[in-house]
Amino acid sequence: MDILTEALGSMRTGSPTSVRTEGRAPWGLRLPPVAGAGFHVVLYGTCWLIPLEDAPGGGPSRPEPIALSPGDVIFLRDGRGHILADHPSTPAEEERPEQFRPGSPIGTVTLGGDGPRTSLLCGNYHLDQGRPHPLVRQLPAVIHLETRHGHHPELSAAVQLLGAELENPRIGTDGIVPTLIDSLLLYILRAWFEAQPAAAAEGWAAALGDPAVAPALAAVHDDPSAPWTVEALAERAGLSRAAFARRFTALVGEPPMAYLTRWRMTTAAELLRESDAPLTVVAARTGYSSEFAFAKAFKRAYGLAPGVYRRQPRAA
Repeated sequence: MDILTEALGSMRTGSPTSVRTEGRAPWGLRLPPVAGAGFHVVLYGTCWLIPLEDAPGGGPSRPEPIALSPGDVIFLRDGRGHILADHPSTPAEEERPEQFRPGSPIGTVTLGGDGPRTSLLCGNYHLDQGRPHPLVRQLPAVIHLETRHGHHPELSAAVQLLGAELENPRIGTDGIVPTLIDSLLLYILRAWFEAQPAAAAEGWAAALGDPAVAPALAAVHDDPSAPWTVEALAERAGLSRAAFARRFTALVGEPPMAYLTRWRMTTAAELLRESDAPLTVVAARTGYSSEFAFAKAFKRAYGLAPGVYRRQPRAA
């Protein structure tokens, strides 16, 4: 079971939005906080990223500017406000409507003077931050990945393909670019998780490769309706009940049964949003023997009865 794909799938609320940003020095662009997670890919040239906040709506801070080179990728976990500029000292401006030019497959924002050129792919993944999966919540606020010199070859290949399609659109580009952008999120997070040194990894970065915790997580994700107990999961892990519970809690951030309930409710919410399955079926597929028990657990998790939750996103 691919836990990373499932965790992200449980949070995604729509297709990513993106734009190409073309700047010629001097240029600076102030980007406000957004819902979801932001990303930037440097296709050509160099620039700087200056984070502005600890989180959307948070107070100002003084983070260090990040120098970006061709092929570099930035992932902003919670869509915090930030500045992109040719140099940290360049004044930043808000984007103006006249700077945007619609295009296919994506539009372009053009700004700056007549100096050296920088080209970026900028966008936003729509992720539900109201109930973020702990795997995402534990990520660094800003992830910076370099793809030059053989680093992260799969991510590098995706970046190169995107750059080639945007620089030289051909037949099929309108279908290829959105698919690559959609896949880029998984490439980014896989590259980050795989880059963590095994000896120093902690939290979910360690859990996904842990010989005891990873099989237990896979079992829960593979069959959330099964009557799992701490003893049953510990047996799969090859540890005593107490040792397994301590190890699981330390890495995942919550006890095994709490995570099981979380994943059951996440699965139920996805079924309610995306299917017409009766509540009795949703209850059975998430490990509840009665609709009443399921409804009680769901309302405790989401603050809404399952039927009300199901109608809300459809009405929206």
